[in-house]
Amino acid sequence: MNIYDSANTLEQDLRKTTEVAELKLAFEAVKANDLAYKLFDKVQNKQFELQQKQMQGQEVTDDDIKAMRELTDQLSNYSEIQNLMEKEQKMNSMMDELNKIISKPIAEIYQDK
Repeated sequence: MNIYDSANTLEQDLRKTTEVAELKLAFEAVKANDLAYKLFDKVQNKQFELQQKQMQGQEVTDDDIKAMRELTDQLSNYSEIQNLMEKEQKMNSMMDELNKIISKPIAEIYQDK
């Protein structure tokens, strides 16, 4: 048995889940609202910028945090983004469960000391 075949099957099965379908629809709704999508894009870019700063050993300043907070506070003004975040949470929960299942053999190695 090839483990990569199993992974590819899992990928195909994930595509058929309700969680993925709902996430896709939620993201399409965000993209359909120009203002919501521009804000969503701004938040993602700011997150990337702050991650880059951290990875380069630069300090994330209070102004950086304040700017990010102001952007994320604006997200709640859009029901499309709130819905997307809800669908992302459901997807993340499913991925966490799958990760626990997949990594069980490794976890068991360390549990059986």
